[in-house]
Amino acid sequence: MAREREPRMRRARGAQESLASIVLSFEAVIAFLGGLTIYGLRALPEPIPAWWGIVAGVVVAALMIVTARLVRHRWGIGLGWALQVLVALGAFLVPALALVALIFGGMYAYATIKGGALDRRNARLAATHDEDGTQENTER
Repeated sequence: MAREREPRMRRARGAQESLASIVLSFEAVIAFLGGLTIYGLRALPEPIPAWWGIVAGVVVAALMIVTARLVRHRWGIGLGWALQVLVALGAFLVPALALVALIFGGMYAYATIKGGALDRRNARLAATHDEDGTQENTER
């Protein structure tokens, strides 16, 4: 008889990690499309071949997907911010990328700032509960 394995418990993810990874994952698609736009508009300076726009879009999109898995670490959040700056710098080539940077940068800011605040609040609420599941008296 085959012995059944118990299902492995999934690691608890906080709001900051969840929200930041969602924003970066969706932004990866937009980064790829931005690379196609740079290629199609031939927005790169003259000595650089236009196909490098596609390469840049693929690389930035791949970095965003990898970073979405690394936002559980503090440095992963910082890497996400660096990618937001990189997208904003793309506005020098295609001004419409400034709008993308503004929208996704705002969503990433909300995800990291408000998500972190939610995680701290949830940790504080969990600390006020004792082992019995009853809440300690925290009134002042």
